[in-house]
Amino acid sequence: MTLPTLNFLAILPLLILVAATLLVLLADLVVRNKRVLTFLGLLAVAASLAAVLLVRPAAPTFQGMTLADELGLFASVAILVATGLALLLALERTSDFTRRPGAYVALLLLATAGMIVMAKASDFITIFLGLEILSLSLYILVGFAQRDARSNEAALKYFLLGAFASGFFLYGMALIYAATGSTNLAEISKGIASHSASLPFAPLLPIGVGLLLVGYGFKLALVPFHMWTPDVYQGAPTSVTAFMSVATKTAAFASLIRVLAAVWSGDRPWLLALAGLAVVTMTLGNLAALRQTSLKRMLAYSSIAHAGYVLTGLAAGNDRGFEGALYYLIAYTFMNLGAFATIQAVQRRDQNDVTTEQITGLSTQRPGLALLMTVFMFALTGMPPLVGFFGKLYVFSGAVQGGMTWLAIVGVINSAIAAYYYLRVTVLMYMGGATAAAGDIPRTGWAVWTTLVITAVATLALGLWQQPWMESIREAVTLLALR
Repeated sequence: MTLPTLNFLAILPLLILVAATLLVLLADLVVRNKRVLTFLGLLAVAASLAAVLLVRPAAPTFQGMTLADELGLFASVAILVATGLALLLALERTSDFTRRPGAYVALLLLATAGMIVMAKASDFITIFLGLEILSLSLYILVGFAQRDARSNEAALKYFLLGAFASGFFLYGMALIYAATGSTNLAEISKGIASHSASLPFAPLLPIGVGLLLVGYGFKLALVPFHMWTPDVYQGAPTSVTAFMSVATKTAAFASLIRVLAAVWSGDRPWLLALAGLAVVTMTLGNLAALRQTSLKRMLAYSSIAHAGYVLTGLAAGNDRGFEGALYYLIAYTFMNLGAFATIQAVQRRDQNDVTTEQITGLSTQRPGLALLMTVFMFALTGMPPLVGFFGKLYVFSGAVQGGMTWLAIVGVINSAIAAYYYLRVTVLMYMGGATAAAGDIPRTGWAVWTTLVITAVATLALGLWQQPWMESIREAVTLLALR
């Protein structure tokens, strides 16, 4: 590897995050006011975001193992925004669940670095490296509430199932390498396009891709690899749940899109398999969410359903579907983070969850929180002119253009099912009588309010002004050059 191919400017955002991780750990030893550590993390995220936007080398770097293309740019921005909002969300609550705020901030930055590596990687080795960095960080973050038995149980469950999923992913990589003779996505794509029938071990390729989907399915909480999701989302600290619910999906879907673009050969059976996976994922997620009284568990099953909606765009197998999937990811980042921010604003300091009983009659005591939660619930439902409506519009129209009208119809039916449990939250807040539990809502600090306002404004603004985002997304999809 010659020095010119290293191009450290291409990984400047990662270098900033890693350097900040070390700085936060060192500062934790000497700084008494631990809130300073969170501000250091926010400063690092802002610097990394500036590096992503301003430093954009065009050529592949590190011998083609990473790409600084529009897809990587888009995913990196979404991940860094989610990280910044998660840090803000945790600013006033970190001391509630841990005595090691420095380690918490450092692990959050490290997980972010792993996600960006995964989103920008154009080689299976680099993808796996990013996957492991983010996974190991999240395993610890999920169990950070050491005094909470649910948090400890969630961390152990997430770790054990994640280890199996990583094994499937690694085995799939090995089979694809055996079939194509390369781990580089560009080389694999060229090999399949030019002589797929004459590859030495061609039958291993679909098996390898199938095993990869198991690994991706775990990270994306696709059915039937979703069993960890409700327990982990409920047991983890709320700021961690908010972060992993959106940032992990963005990184994993960006990586999956890149892999599918490389191995895609126009085979209809593969698209039908993805469509079937999307149907069972969105349907089971929505049906399971109907009977939940815990808001975190409800949003956990909801996140499974939303993964199914995004997968609908990929199953379309066309540019429109891929564009819709990417737009849906940015939409989901803001509306879901906002919903979890509202949950954190409502939950007591000795709690790690909020029930439907606690939000009953919320509008009479905290009208601002009730209004913002309503915005997020409407957006997740898919009501115009909020961003969730246009996200679903794009992925469903992609399915129709791809000849899968039936898949779009299933998606619309599932959206109607989801409307029940989302709107139930709104009905309870505005039409239910205030309960004793609702009277225990703590004062909401400026950091949580800032998070709520940013996510609410973005939820509305991105719905009203989609064009700038869609232009960037179209460029990202065009550069993928789907065959």
